[in-house]
Amino acid sequence: MAPGNARSGPRQGQKGPDLKRFMDKRLRLSLNGNRKVVGTLRGYDAFLNVVLEETIDDLNKDEIGTIVIRGNSISQFETLERLDRK
Repeated sequence: MAPGNARSGPRQGQKGPDLKRFMDKRLRLSLNGNRKVVGTLRGYDAFLNVVLEETIDDLNKDEIGTIVIRGNSISQFETLERLDRK
């Protein structure tokens, strides 16, 4: 497999996603299978795996709690709060 493709993650020496400005913000994530969740971003890694707290299933409004979502399951994310300009 070629370096840097979806299965192997970021290339060596290349940084992962910069989500620092989204930390502690409410996000809506669209996932595979037409699922959507809303939660507060508490952590992430170079593969875009994320940790959300106070998470709610956006379709049926069920409370989920704290979850970890694999980066390859995320198709889109949006912030529900204003971001600070830098």
